[in-house]
Amino acid sequence: MRVWALLALLVALPGLQCCGNETHMKSIQEIKRTHETRLLALPDVVSVGIGMNADGAEAIIVGLAAPNPETRALIPEKLEEYPVIVRITGAPKAQ
Repeated sequence: MRVWALLALLVALPGLQCCGNETHMKSIQEIKRTHETRLLALPDVVSVGIGMNADGAEAIIVGLAAPNPETRALIPEKLEEYPVIVRITGAPKAQ
């Protein structure tokens, strides 16, 4: 009987998480949603999206209507663990 109990415990152990020791890594979508409103409130920011950087890693893409050094200085290089890329996209156009 003890062998079965021990076996059941060993099978269950990998699925158990100890409280407070796990690191929850937020998805890039969660991080974008968290910071999007603040970024869009900055002058000349017209878009916040998700894309890839030059290394092929996921990145937050911030689009500016025009070059704006003051706004650029307010946009961080990283949002949590993801890089931020700033692109000059121009003003949005109605279709």
